[in-house]
Amino acid sequence: MRKITAGLFISADGVVESPEQWHFKYFDAELGAAVGALLGASDTVLMGRTTYDVFAGAWPARELEGGEDAEMAKAIGDTRKIVVSRRDLSFTWRNSEQLKGDLIEGVRALKQEEGGPIGMSGSVSVVRQLLAAGLLDELHLFVHPVARGRGMRLFDDGADPVELSLLSSEAFAGGTLHVVYGPAAA
Repeated sequence: MRKITAGLFISADGVVESPEQWHFKYFDAELGAAVGALLGASDTVLMGRTTYDVFAGAWPARELEGGEDAEMAKAIGDTRKIVVSRRDLSFTWRNSEQLKGDLIEGVRALKQEEGGPIGMSGSVSVVRQLLAAGLLDELHLFVHPVARGRGMRLFDDGADPVELSLLSSEAFAGGTLHVVYGPAAA
């Protein structure tokens, strides 16, 4: 069975919304290597439509520009990308397809396919649903040393509890914590 691993940038007070507005101050070589390793280990990337739109709006151009992150941009472009959306989508970025039908059923089927790990970056609503359904194997939280005070949090007030087990943790020199959780032991 294929493993699904999600990675999220999160503030110390649990905010995951719009990390592009606050996380770059803390982005360093250690954080970059950890994020690169997370996505680089996957042969498929699962993402929501909003995350896809952000990625598709940035990575293809970075690949063409040939700058310092062109290699990562090419790797993401070459990777199979499965986009979750309730509305019909059309794609211009190579290796992109839509997950049709029910998310949970579709992801269960995806986990049964031949292949390597399935990675996720962002896509909070999809992460929430997969956690609730017990389909997420690892949750990588990159906890940044900032309290946002407001914004969408990973876990909504009133949401059902999700039991997790700590798999590993590491502090980066820039103050970000890389905390990895898996499903709680039965």
